Amino acid sequence: MKTFTLRTISLRADNTFGVLLDGDLPFCVTVERPWLNNAKGVSCIPAGVYLCKRVNSPKFGNTFEVTGVPNRDAILLHKGNLASDSHGCIILGEAFDPIKGEDGVAHSGDAFAEFLRRTTGLDEFTLNVIR
Repeated sequence: MKTFTLRTISLRADNTFGVLLDGDLPFCVTVERPWLNNAKGVSCIPAGVYLCKRVNSPKFGNTFEVTGVPNRDAILLHKGNLASDSHGCIILGEAFDPIKGEDGVAHSGDAFAEFLRRTTGLDEFTLNVIR
């Protein structure tokens, strides 16, 4: 089974920044909510190994849901720019960049397209989250 690794590089009071790797190759950056004890909708997810399953989200379309997170559901990988664009999900981008005066990620559509290319033909993969 294919494995992606989400490696956190900055845990801050307002957000969490990371890098998503395919094997040992980093291919996009991420922004998530800050660590708030895994509280649903307002926290990034804890470190661990999770199964991600392909879903068709009414809001985000074709994407993947991170499953097996304790006391959480509906955690998606999707497009956006700021941690506030997420309700506990993982937002993909191509560069860290200030957006509307806040630190976030830019070129999210391009990063998400690259993610979908890397998951072509897959219905699930393993996500290793390292905090």
